[in-house]
Amino acid sequence: MRTANLIESGYIAKPLRKDDIYPQIQRRSIKDITGMEGRRGLDKVIISGGRIVNVVSERYALLDNSFFFGKVEEKLRETGFSYKTRYINRENGSFAADYILDDDDVRVNIKGADFDVIRPMLRFTNSYDGSAKTSGSFGFFREVCQNGLHVAHAKINFNIKHVGDMQSLTVPHIGNLIAKFMDNEFYALTRKMERMNTEYISDRKTFVKEIADFSKLFKYESSAQNPEPSLNARLVLETLEREAAGNGGAVTLWHGYNAFNELLHGKLKKTFEQQQRSDTLLFNHIAELV
Repeated sequence: MRTANLIESGYIAKPLRKDDIYPQIQRRSIKDITGMEGRRGLDKVIISGGRIVNVVSERYALLDNSFFFGKVEEKLRETGFSYKTRYINRENGSFAADYILDDDDVRVNIKGADFDVIRPMLRFTNSYDGSAKTSGSFGFFREVCQNGLHVAHAKINFNIKHVGDMQSLTVPHIGNLIAKFMDNEFYALTRKMERMNTEYISDRKTFVKEIADFSKLFKYESSAQNPEPSLNARLVLETLEREAAGNGGAVTLWHGYNAFNELLHGKLKKTFEQQQRSDTLLFNHIAELV
């Protein structure tokens, strides 16, 4: 895909998302706020960015984002890798930080589409509302559409200890984990992506309907009375149109997977963990169609 085609298809690099993942955080007792005693186990409220996002027990230990993500970035700097960051804040309750490795020796160009660059990415999540675990995982970043592809199995484990109403954290040596990921999963999965890019989709509507029915992410039909594509189905088809505009009018299973991925992470209301599970399900199923 040449630069002119990138412009035509709408895939021009945009600034990475930079939400504020460090909202002001408070822990206050129910009694202080209401003047009444709370039921046992519902003793405190978590206030994030001026909003009550959780009601917790007296023993609940909070892991502050500034401490967690700060410790992660300290460990990343020690690796010597250069990286770009993307920060996601969902209503001051759950948060994700994506660290996209920027060194040229860890980039992969998808065979058959030299413009299509994949980079290793580390995602770390934390939450104040209980909707996301404190976690770390490896994934991929597709530059052309800035999609995060969360299909790897490699995780990053932490040693978390409760200290009063806060938590202490030990982050492992991330450089060693990156090297292991690159050796064991990164190139094996990118080979699957390349094979997906060799199989063309002849009927886009049929493909979208079959994957929608399999994944249960959305209904293809607008309603039982209206068999026309639903809004979500149309959004996936529109993404395939953009992919086709930069690929000589044709789309492959690789483009099909990315069209669903874009909807999954961009529009559908799911937790970070639900997104990752659905992403892996989509990737594995579409890869098996080759």
